[in-house]
Amino acid sequence: MANEEVNTGRRRFLTATTAVVGAVGAGFAAVPFIKSWSPSARARFAGAPVSQDISALEEGQQLVLNWRGQPIYIAKRSKAMLATLPEMDPLVADPHSEASSQPSYAKNETRSIRPEIAVLVGVCTHLGCAPEFKPEIKPEPFDPNWKGGYFCPCHKSRYDLAGRVYKAQPAPLNLPVPPYHFEGDNVVVIGVDPKGAA
Repeated sequence: MANEEVNTGRRRFLTATTAVVGAVGAGFAAVPFIKSWSPSARARFAGAPVSQDISALEEGQQLVLNWRGQPIYIAKRSKAMLATLPEMDPLVADPHSEASSQPSYAKNETRSIRPEIAVLVGVCTHLGCAPEFKPEIKPEPFDPNWKGGYFCPCHKSRYDLAGRVYKAQPAPLNLPVPPYHFEGDNVVVIGVDPKGAA
């Protein structure tokens, strides 16, 4: 009788131990299976759209987002800044962005959907440095007649306030314009074209 109690206790212990070991083993086996549901590194790099509220952005200011591993510049241009763009046409290499990357809805003088809001990929088209935003229309050490825009400190390439590269610069092309659209008045969505855009 006592022998039966010991065997029953031992049986319960072995059953519980086997169940625990089996559960742990199933957990380890499930990890690779569940990980296979995660997006690949390539898919993660492709990146989902990024939204940004720009209601606090003031004229002459810029904010920087990260999309697909690249900085995206969103700048608010004043009327004075926009007035300089036609003057820049003879100074820039690709004034109508015929050779540069941008969506069809940004093929205009301001290279944007809304004239006052610039949306650009902040990567120099020369060797991939990040150009600095220099919005003030004032003399700069690198250009005494500076009308505002972007200056790449790596190899001195200059871009105007629409991201168009000056002539005779190391950078060959304008800063790219990413796909984007507006949701309402104050939210920019990077990574998705406007509805109906070709």
